[in-house]
Amino acid sequence: MTAFPKTSALMKRGTDFLGSEYAILCGAMSWVSERGLVSAISNAGGFGVIACGAMTPELLDTEIAATKALTAKPFGVNLITMHPQLFDLIDICAKHGVTHVVLAGGIPPKGSVEAIKAFGAKVIVFAPTLALAKKLLRSGGDALVVEGMEAGGHIGPVSTSVLAQEFLPELSEDHLVFVAGGIGRGEAIAGYLEMGAVGVQLGTRFACATESIAHPNFKKAFFRANARDAVASVQVDPRLPVIPVRALKNKGTEEFTAKQREVAGLLDSEGLEMMEAQLQIEHYWAGALRRAVIDGDVENGSLMAGQSVGMVKAEEPVADIIAELMTQCEAALARR
Repeated sequence: MTAFPKTSALMKRGTDFLGSEYAILCGAMSWVSERGLVSAISNAGGFGVIACGAMTPELLDTEIAATKALTAKPFGVNLITMHPQLFDLIDICAKHGVTHVVLAGGIPPKGSVEAIKAFGAKVIVFAPTLALAKKLLRSGGDALVVEGMEAGGHIGPVSTSVLAQEFLPELSEDHLVFVAGGIGRGEAIAGYLEMGAVGVQLGTRFACATESIAHPNFKKAFFRANARDAVASVQVDPRLPVIPVRALKNKGTEEFTAKQREVAGLLDSEGLEMMEAQLQIEHYWAGALRRAVIDGDVENGSLMAGQSVGMVKAEEPVADIIAELMTQCEAALARR
């Protein structure tokens, strides 16, 4: 007998798919979603996801092995579709028998979905529009994450509540859809499950968990912040298709605007290739994030955070966060 009968019933398709106790995915946060946090989330009944980000295949190899040493429960790996060594990273996932691969940051390149499915893993995709969602699910995506602009890190232009209303009635009967972006409490989870989602993804709530390796300065910045402090970056040049990023406002936010101007200038003068321009921006983010998360430089680093940051008030163990979310969700469903 489960402690959360109503929630578990609505999450059943999600938990069957993930192989976890609860259909709560942890969003892949660069530098934060590493072996410690990922294994803690999986061990607590959720589903941890390693953020590969700009890692080399060698680094990912080490990270997956280290995570497996800390948990026997299933976890996933998030790969960025524009990574120049994407297929080498997929080979590393195959070597370790990774069960779920999340493809993020754009349309998966030709053959990538097939390469993942070839070793028996499930593919989780992101899509900002319903038409693209249908296309990705048709071409091999096993599940979809619908992520609204309230999320931290790279974001699209539409809010979670609108995307959920648009996607779930169309897709939830035949497909597995997880909802993400701005989720901080179990009552919101209950609402999305009732609309047809099979589970949810949270990042910001887990960023400051006891098991998160984020620097104490990084965590303190989160505890101090309100929802309105998590702002989206501005695009300075329409030719540079930089996906906006939501982060806490600081000097680093201004530096990113300057970095965009610099890359846009290179596009003009040196005939920089668009792909290369985007990679430069990605590498900039990787460095700026590391400064904040690892080094604790909260002035110049990037403090990627979703708008639910206002609900993050203290350091808590992952198991307590998950238990609280499930308890709130169950109570909300029981009141219906």
